[in-house]
Amino acid sequence: MENRPFVTIDPNVGVTYVRKKCAHVDLGLPKCDPIDGFCMKGWRFIPIKLVDIAGLVPEASKGRGLGTKFLDEVRKADALLVVVDASGSTDSEGNPVPPGTHDPREDVEILLREMSEWMFNQVYKDWKSFVTKVSTLGIRADEALKERLSGFSVNHREIVKAIEELGLPDQLHKWSANDLKKFIRKVVELRPKVIVANKIDMPKAEEGYRLLKEAYPQYPVVPASAAAELILRKAAKAGLIEYTPGDSNFEIKSNLSEKQRRVLEMIRKNVLEKWGSTGVVQALNKAVFDQLGMVVAYPVHDTHKFTDSEGRILPEAKLVPKGTTLKEFAAMIHSDLAKGFLYAIDARTGRRLGADAEVEDGMVIKIVSTTGH
Repeated sequence: MENRPFVTIDPNVGVTYVRKKCAHVDLGLPKCDPIDGFCMKGWRFIPIKLVDIAGLVPEASKGRGLGTKFLDEVRKADALLVVVDASGSTDSEGNPVPPGTHDPREDVEILLREMSEWMFNQVYKDWKSFVTKVSTLGIRADEALKERLSGFSVNHREIVKAIEELGLPDQLHKWSANDLKKFIRKVVELRPKVIVANKIDMPKAEEGYRLLKEAYPQYPVVPASAAAELILRKAAKAGLIEYTPGDSNFEIKSNLSEKQRRVLEMIRKNVLEKWGSTGVVQALNKAVFDQLGMVVAYPVHDTHKFTDSEGRILPEAKLVPKGTTLKEFAAMIHSDLAKGFLYAIDARTGRRLGADAEVEDGMVIKIVSTTGH
């Protein structure tokens, strides 16, 4: 991506992958047969949707820099990766500046502030009539706001937590406009997010990374070099090195030019050895597994061979929210499976499990149903 303001005018929607140790390793199987994603050296790469939008600028909530368009995309996300130039070499308008001259904390604050102001403006449009309606019906603040904020990817838990932390009344008619503003800001802060301290191998970046960690202890802050990850993946694709995304090292496979070797060794020394990885896969994993609390489960047909009905070994690795019941998991595979649900079998142990048992991370599951799917 070019380092110029608003190069990303339209959101780029694509697929990327989180990384998890594959179940076939624990089960002692020689391989698996993914139909989505891929498996590399015992690591299962599970696809997720990623939407890349342009950076927000001050007054984005008022439409500056196509800000309202970008904020409308942000609201749809389950979790946010806030990519920040930790080296301070890009200002708040997206322009290049000397390293260390821009405070990376300002970029996070711009997102929180502009998202809060935009969201407040959306919610407040017919706020008085909404409050009158829910007050007449005697609906509690958290339940009313659950409906009101349903289009902003805000869950009930976040609403309740925000109300409790701010000590707000449980009846909306007792709220002032300022109370609503404070609530919206708190909800935006509580939304799942990971701060990606990018350009970690550049001058002044380590200081920027430290500032971000101190300023935002409530969020994971991941040191990263997207450029290093891109170079390593291109080199691996060209057969120059052996590299598994997310690893802390790579192996040179063929003769390299002096320039190629120098670049790769700089990445090894300044990124991989110093920080443990390029941070790209780690940031995705933090968002999906830590912030969203997802677990991975493998549906199978044969509990002895761990295959589907076509003989493929562990073909699907499904991401589901922690706390998902087995009947809910069945519905994710096929609606008829849930309708005719009898029981599930934990293929690792052979245990029979009921509809209300919860999916555990790494579980290999056969759903037994009257429908026969």
